[in-house]
Amino acid sequence: MSFNIALSGLAAAQKDLDVTANNIANVNTTGFKESRAEFADVYATSIFASGRTKVGDGVTTSVVAQQFNQGALQFTNNSLDLAITGEGFFATTPDRLSRDFTYTRAGNFKLDKDNFIVDNRGNFLQGFSVDPSTGQNQSVSLSTTQPISIPTTAGAPRATNNVFVTANLNSSEIVIGAAFDPTDPATYSHSTSVTVYDSLGEPHILSMYFRKSAVGEWEAFAVWDDNTATPPGPGSWFGPEILEFDSSGELIVPPEPVLTLPFALLNDPANGYLTNGAQFLNDVEINFRDASGVRRPTQYAAPFDVTNLSQDGTTVGNLTGVDIDAFGRVLATYSNGDEEYLAQVTLVQFANVQGLKQVGNTSWQQTITSGEPIAGQANVGTFGAINSSALEQSNVNLTTELVDLISAQRNFQANSRALEVNSTLQQTILQIR
Repeated sequence: MSFNIALSGLAAAQKDLDVTANNIANVNTTGFKESRAEFADVYATSIFASGRTKVGDGVTTSVVAQQFNQGALQFTNNSLDLAITGEGFFATTPDRLSRDFTYTRAGNFKLDKDNFIVDNRGNFLQGFSVDPSTGQNQSVSLSTTQPISIPTTAGAPRATNNVFVTANLNSSEIVIGAAFDPTDPATYSHSTSVTVYDSLGEPHILSMYFRKSAVGEWEAFAVWDDNTATPPGPGSWFGPEILEFDSSGELIVPPEPVLTLPFALLNDPANGYLTNGAQFLNDVEINFRDASGVRRPTQYAAPFDVTNLSQDGTTVGNLTGVDIDAFGRVLATYSNGDEEYLAQVTLVQFANVQGLKQVGNTSWQQTITSGEPIAGQANVGTFGAINSSALEQSNVNLTTELVDLISAQRNFQANSRALEVNSTLQQTILQIR
């Protein structure tokens, strides 16, 4: 019996050594969670045996339990490197249509040849669908997740429909009575310009000119592509639109002043505006306010100052950057100024994380003992926040592991000595004559 007890002690010590060695080997593995060997004594008796004299039958490994405490963060320069601060796992699948989920804390993701976000083994990172403009998710069910892809272009161009401009027009300027001529600076007081886009995404320069026509009154003109087009009317310009100001320098509204460039004139090839086959479906309107309608032009005794100048058209844009916030929302920015939310990274929790089954590559799968996966949004409720450009390091404490290694070695030596003593006693008994 004592041989078996000593052998069980050796097996337990060996298991402890193995677990400690595995922890040390993975001290630099991203997202790795250390394990701890937990043991229990072996005790067996019958109803007719005397429990008061029973010694025990040794030791057994009860479980090798992983410890899911937080690892330290290592910051990087890659926005696709993700780390979770708090509870939760990333969800991945082996292919785009698979529902065979694996879960990981290792966030060293990258793009594959098709611009999908994948891990080192090509597993696809899962995300929730979101509204492209607000980032509001449409569902938090794990069954509705899909692989996250990063498009390299912003899609089809969008023709300009509205231009928004606000500025301070210097009230000290003199009244100009001469006929407006965009090539003669003496016939206007101030000018500015903005790039607008036709239906094919080709840029055009829309220049705006302002001149004081009376006390408290200004005229606004517009010129398309530096006066190269030839619209009907006196000269090659649109306007004027009258801007009237009160004694406090505020724009008098209503009505809202709008300088309209009729789409019929822009689309007519004879006028020379569009020579590439593009067509406007609506008038291009120059609105003398900002896009929200809060700010308007002013007339103060101060230098000319453009305070807002924007338009709502875009050309085809190339991807310039990807940002992921603490909520896991993936925001793509493009060279044409567009910003678009692509997805929200899915986080998953379990009732019993130690019940998860290890499958390698610092990944786990659910089991009966782990409970069902619960999907949710990062940084909401009990789910942790997502840190972009960061990786969660192994939670192994190397100093502690080295001390445990010495302890396991001493335990192994002690059990070996017990086995040796048992062997000596048996040999002594066999030598009795």
